[in-house]
Amino acid sequence: MNSLSDRTRAGMSAVLAGEPGSWRRRLLFAGPAVVASVAYMDPGNYATNIQAGAGYGYQLLWVVLLANLIAMLFQGLSARLGIVTGKNLAELSRDHLPRPLVWVMWAVSEVAAMATDLAEFLGGAIGLSLLFGLPLLAGMAVTAIVTYGLLMFEGRGFRPMELIIGALVGVIGLCYLAEMVIAPVEWGAAGAGLVTPALPDSMALTIAVGIIGATVMPHAIYLHSGLTQARARPRNDAERRRLLRFSNSEVVVALAVAGMINMAMVITAASAFHRGHSEVAEIETAYHTLTPLLGGAAAGAFLISLIASGISSSVVGTMAGQMIMQGFLRFRVPIWLRRAVTMAPAFAVVIAGVNATQALVMSQVVLSIALPVPMLALVLFAARRDVMGAFAVSKPVLALALAGAVLVLGLNFVLLADFFGAPLPFLAG
Repeated sequence: MNSLSDRTRAGMSAVLAGEPGSWRRRLLFAGPAVVASVAYMDPGNYATNIQAGAGYGYQLLWVVLLANLIAMLFQGLSARLGIVTGKNLAELSRDHLPRPLVWVMWAVSEVAAMATDLAEFLGGAIGLSLLFGLPLLAGMAVTAIVTYGLLMFEGRGFRPMELIIGALVGVIGLCYLAEMVIAPVEWGAAGAGLVTPALPDSMALTIAVGIIGATVMPHAIYLHSGLTQARARPRNDAERRRLLRFSNSEVVVALAVAGMINMAMVITAASAFHRGHSEVAEIETAYHTLTPLLGGAAAGAFLISLIASGISSSVVGTMAGQMIMQGFLRFRVPIWLRRAVTMAPAFAVVIAGVNATQALVMSQVVLSIALPVPMLALVLFAARRDVMGAFAVSKPVLALALAGAVLVLGLNFVLLADFFGAPLPFLAG
């Protein structure tokens, strides 16, 4: 047992067996939720959060909070599925659902993977382009190369990749901590926005659905079950329950951090842009406007966090894409080919001259429309005793999960109705 992953697994086994250990040993269980949390801080979040803060001030913070709570619930269920069954969500869908439905789920998941990569590549490329003065296509090429280099660490086991992703998450968090110190935040208005639901007009609805699509990510729901399915190896139900407690704690902490970073994005945009610059809707404009408003340090921190977000989420997106394809189809392709296929739409968008930030926002709406597929499958399996045995979720948890899925389905229906011009009397404008 010489590798870092082997030593981590040995330490976890000792803790699960009841051996006394320090807090450092408990940190060995941290990893899957940290990796999954990157999906909640990807460049798509930047695009939707900037538009939310600049256009509506603090009014849409409640959407970020709600999306984060839904994310905690579903990521916890996904981790639970992997720990209890030893299989990921795509594999369970393949084994238990009708074949035509499996093909449809795989197709929808692949579309979601492409929408995810669109956001990740564009975000990283925009950051590199602004920081180093590169053409956008060159920034995308650099992002692709760096991502592929980091993916090579996956061959060394799960722990090195978890530590790399954790470090990038730390960079994003520190950058937004600096932004919060610099920005002139109206904390009373921010607090009111967290607890007062409001959708002022149809554009606010589009952004709200985009926030949920950018926060509760389809590929993250699939990925988390795969990250936990063989990471630790509990030998009995007692150890499995102990592992679930560790997993639930990690989900709450990791997703709380991700949620606070998302709230910080909206708050920073609201503080900097809403009064006097509410038209700011693009990442590039936000960067150029931040410099005279809050100074070069705020603008630099914004770009560094964006690059870290683009690279880390691109790595995680590729891992999820491989897991989804292998789970549904029992088919694995080389990483370089997977990268090439999923990043092709991003290059096509740039070559076609489409507005990058608008493409980011619309990619998040696509993700929100695709989201009910893994959400409903996860709820189905988490409640089935023939799959989960004694670890099937309780009725209250099942009710909450169904409510979350229904909420997302309802928002998607309203968004489509608004898109096709149906009257929505509850919208003010």
